[in-house]
Amino acid sequence: MRLKGANIVVEAIRAEGIETVFGYPGGGALPLYDALYDSGLRHVLTRHEQGAVHAADGYARFTGKVGVCISTSGPGATNLITGIATANMDSIPMVCITCQVVRAAIGKDSFQEADVVGITTPITKHNFLVQDVNDLALTLKKAFYIARSGRPGPVVVDIPKDVFLDEAEWDYPENLDHLHWSYQPKTEGGTADLQAILDVINRSHSPVLFVGGGVVSSGASDLLRELVAKTKIPVVASLMGLTAYPTDDELHLGMLGMHGTYAANMAVQHADLLIGVGVRFDDRVTGTLNTFAAGARVVHLDIDPAEFNKNVRIDYRLAGDLKWSLPLLMQAETGNLSDWLANCAKWKQEHPMSYEKSAEVIKPEYVLEELNDLTRGEAVIATDVGQHQMWSAQYLDFKHPRTFLTSGGLGTMGYGLPAALGAAVLAGDKEVWLVSSDGSIMMNCQEMATLTEENLPVKMLILNNRGLGMVRQWQRMFFNNRMSASKHEFKISFAKLAEAMGCTGITVEKAEDVRAALEQARNTPGPVLVEVLVDEEENVMPMVAPGKSLSEMVFGGSDY
Repeated sequence: MRLKGANIVVEAIRAEGIETVFGYPGGGALPLYDALYDSGLRHVLTRHEQGAVHAADGYARFTGKVGVCISTSGPGATNLITGIATANMDSIPMVCITCQVVRAAIGKDSFQEADVVGITTPITKHNFLVQDVNDLALTLKKAFYIARSGRPGPVVVDIPKDVFLDEAEWDYPENLDHLHWSYQPKTEGGTADLQAILDVINRSHSPVLFVGGGVVSSGASDLLRELVAKTKIPVVASLMGLTAYPTDDELHLGMLGMHGTYAANMAVQHADLLIGVGVRFDDRVTGTLNTFAAGARVVHLDIDPAEFNKNVRIDYRLAGDLKWSLPLLMQAETGNLSDWLANCAKWKQEHPMSYEKSAEVIKPEYVLEELNDLTRGEAVIATDVGQHQMWSAQYLDFKHPRTFLTSGGLGTMGYGLPAALGAAVLAGDKEVWLVSSDGSIMMNCQEMATLTEENLPVKMLILNNRGLGMVRQWQRMFFNNRMSASKHEFKISFAKLAEAMGCTGITVEKAEDVRAALEQARNTPGPVLVEVLVDEEENVMPMVAPGKSLSEMVFGGSDY
């Protein structure tokens, strides 16, 4: 059967089991959009290409499938860049189909031409420029395989407009075995490293499991739970790994790092063994490197050997899919950890997450406590980046993997709303909440109109502190209170903005009205925005200042 290139793209997406794509058309994309017209695929028309790529990201994080987004050539493709880099930093599987000018016009500064392959090379797992329609089907198969195999990541497929119009035989391979492309979990160190790891676990008196986003993306959360149940080793998490293990479990000590819990940071600093599972050991987690887990042997399990010794010196390693490596640790026989677990419990009691209550202003932490009391760890939470992101990590519970969608590595403001949209497409009856702020929501606020058009019941909680909260916090703490370009003087009504885009808008100015507003949002059909005017001066605490050790936490007031 011969098909046009545009129809080959459509059939490839269908063959991969993808039912929803996100995109924005343009001249270069018209042949593909014509093929989409009666394809049976659900196409979500976002209001900006960045909304499309973040929506595909949120879809991928929530479902575990490959997210797909489409853009036209030139500015359409370049508007995807931030979203591609976001997915690349967080290892999210995506295929981004960008439409290029016709082959004869490439390299001639043609109208709406951009060197997409050159621009995206540093921020993708791989990219392709397809110049022959006969290569298109195989290239798409490779793209989906690369995106989801091994360490996941985004792949760009750039397709000239005339390739969409050319015809070729439809021949989409079931697999890539004929190319010898098959990912198999492998060890680096083999049996010798495994036995050494088991021995060091058995001898440890104060072990800690440090879990990251790799546990979630590999689908190994259940294996982690089995390992913790058997060994009783306490868990700390990166921001990306918060949902890998139920946060309300007594053995979960919380998030590690700059705005982590006292218990998590103290446990790592006092551990004699740190087992990193699917983590990058990034700078926001470690504090100053020469004091990080200084008394601990370090074991690292990761699918990507490039992560070994990249930031933190490690002693033992297992390179491979966590579904392969985590069960190997079940052979360990930990000793009596009662004293160690008592210390961890004591640290949790000494400095739980807390804030100063106020009768004068609404504290953002209080708002999130109320949301948590309503959702009880069962909702999907998407956030943007800033103070609200850290408060969400500190005050919200997560009982299931893939229920916290946030930009970890790149720290992308504007990520949250389209990511929530992408998750809501397949969330069914599961609640989807966006937690954002007056700074972040403006980055992609246009996607409220997409929520309305698609009838997606995302509930949006906007913590409005009339400025750039995290910027102001750092200006207070490290720049002598010089508030440069961090105050929003013009007061936007986000509730009215939401109403203008077809959503229900609610404004809250008193603490006693917070709970009722959240309940009203839950019980109102369709998308709802709850704007809460919160304390402008509140800082995210505790905190480890840049260049400081995890042991040097400050808790607010005059500590900094």
